[in-house]
Order: sequence, then C-alpha cells, then structure tokens
Amino acid sequence: MPTYIVLGQFTEQGIRNVKDTSKRADAAKELAKKLGAKVLDLYWTIGRYDAVFIVEAPDDETITAFALSSGKLGNVRTETLRAFAQGEINQILNRVV
Repeated sequence: MPTYIVLGQFTEQGIRNVKDTSKRADAAKELAKKLGAKVLDLYWTIGRYDAVFIVEAPDDETITAFALSSGKLGNVRTETLRAFAQGEINQILNRVV
C-alpha cells in the first residue's frame, strides 16, 4: 500500500485549542481507518510544521479525502507528500531511460 507523509500546521483555531491536540490525533487515526487508510505513526514537531503523520492509503484519492476531511475541521492545514520505500524507488529507477 502506498505511503504518504502528511505535514500539518496548526491554524489559529488549532493553536488556541492546542491542549486537545492529542485527542484530535486519536480522532485523526479513527478518521483514517474509516476512510480505508492507516496512520502508521505521528510526531509533533518544532519548526515549520507542527505535526508529521506517516499514513498508508490505498490510493491518492483516499489520502486526499483524509487531508480534506482533517482540514475541514479547522484545526490544521496539511501538505501531503507521496513517499517511496527503497524497494519502490529501485523499481522506478529500473524504468529510467
């Protein structure tokens, strides 16, 4: 299953309610599961992004639904990156001409 890195930044609403961030993370895991994805790991970070989710999803549409559904709640803005494991990138490199 494809892996995605979802970078999150708190919105004004999200930072005002930052004490709920752990509860929101649990809700995000449940949301992912409901959509057919799985949050493999989640980290809170310092710097440009406030959180990093590592998510497996069956396709781009599913991860997009996850990101949009999360953003719709108003606590976080997301940026999603498709991640490739070493085996996957090796297959891609074999196709490079």
